[in-house]
Amino acid sequence: MLKVMLVDDEPYILQGLKVLIDWAGEGFEIVETAPNGKEALKYLEDNEVDLIISDIKMPEMTGLELLETIKREKITDAGFVLLTGFDDFSYTQRAIRSGCLDYILKPVIEEDLIAVLRKVSNLNREAIILKKDREKMEDAYTARIIGHLIKGVFSNEDIEYISEHLQLSGSLRFIYLETVHRESADEDDDSVSQQRQLYNAAREVLRENINHFIPDISYDDDNYDVGFIFCENMAAVRGMTETEFLESLIKKIEAIVTRPVRMFCGEEVPDISLLSKSFGSCRRLKSIAGFHNTKNLYFFEDSEVDHQNVTLCKNTIERIVDSIEKNDTRAIESGIDELFEELHGKEGNNRAFDLNINYLLFRLIHLASEQDDTVNQEEIVQFISEQTSEDVFVRGSSQHMKKFATEYALYLSELRKSISRGLLADVEADIRKNYSENISLKDLGDKYHINSSYLGQLFKKKYGMSFKNYLTNYRIREAARQIINTDKKINRIAEDVGYKDSDYFISKFIEIMGCTPSKYRKTNRGE
Repeated sequence: MLKVMLVDDEPYILQGLKVLIDWAGEGFEIVETAPNGKEALKYLEDNEVDLIISDIKMPEMTGLELLETIKREKITDAGFVLLTGFDDFSYTQRAIRSGCLDYILKPVIEEDLIAVLRKVSNLNREAIILKKDREKMEDAYTARIIGHLIKGVFSNEDIEYISEHLQLSGSLRFIYLETVHRESADEDDDSVSQQRQLYNAAREVLRENINHFIPDISYDDDNYDVGFIFCENMAAVRGMTETEFLESLIKKIEAIVTRPVRMFCGEEVPDISLLSKSFGSCRRLKSIAGFHNTKNLYFFEDSEVDHQNVTLCKNTIERIVDSIEKNDTRAIESGIDELFEELHGKEGNNRAFDLNINYLLFRLIHLASEQDDTVNQEEIVQFISEQTSEDVFVRGSSQHMKKFATEYALYLSELRKSISRGLLADVEADIRKNYSENISLKDLGDKYHINSSYLGQLFKKKYGMSFKNYLTNYRIREAARQIINTDKKINRIAEDVGYKDSDYFISKFIEIMGCTPSKYRKTNRGE
């Protein structure tokens, strides 16, 4: 309901206006009446309305003076409509120049009042649409600037913009949020829907810091986590420690999404210009978390093990690395059994386990880099660790490590093979034919008998973007073509190119095309 205030010094006119039409049926509610402009101003000091209908001639303060005071002092954005007679038309012209929305001649006729109210309703709807479009544009632009910051390639203007639009106070961290037990991280309806639910829930819980949450912040990763820029002041103003604040935030978000939520907290940095450092540590933390006990809150600092008094089983680990390089499954399994036997029963077992597993992962990253120095191994380790089933093997168990190590050995084997140019041509043709379906990197890897992680690397080498971004760009370009050349509704076009979630489609369209789909249609059709 739009809120209306009636202003007139004649009580019978106020009463007549109240009963003249079905206000509720038109979507309006009369919330206040006032006998003159001064009384109206008093009400507006502490209350909001959407529409003011006021007589011109009143004691104390006229309707024209009320309008000019409101505009001059920016008291309200409410629409203003004057009740006027034929003799007052010169005043009416002045009022319109001062921002009056419309006028109604006395005596007020039902049809004239309804026509004005419907005009106000339409303008309000348009204003809401423009506001939502503006918010989506701002969200997309903010995400783009944060993308610059996490890559460490930014300008002073980027810093100024983020400082104005985020509440930055004290040190900060980059944090990943994810929902647990998702079936896949490919772009399908389920993962997109879960991401949007997580994103919306986080913003709902922390409304005062709504711009600190960013969907799809990874860009290069084929995942659907939500990024969060945490500032220490968020906890301080609530009299909480950092851990207490984040645990409380997780519980509130879980109450909305009804699924477990995990956070991976990157390294603490002193200011926003060092966000890339925190982002990088967050990704490393997320990649190794799959090999440790499950919990809902991980801190980068906890993964930095103190080497003092902790045994490093270096010789055993080097034998495991050598067997992985040779893709010798039997040697891999026996080496891992030997490593776990060495670690079993040692003093400081948990710390020793963390150190040795982290060292093994470091060596494997180095090993893959020797095969191909353009490979982003943080993504590969993260991908394989997430694919390791927690339902079959306990995280961090010897079975869990064996599964990971054998899959990694297969990945390295693929990496050594020369992949013909024809493979990517086949994959491209597949995308052109089936772009509106739930195409995933894993499905394509299975279809063309290639490790999906390596296929993803081939995409990045050729196109400079991930498979997910390649598919998104293809879909949005096709949507843009349909927007110009057809009269189909935007929601229908979104579905036709593979998006069931129209909000997600619009945010991606803005990110790639620089404006909303509706504006794109108007601009390119010359409307």
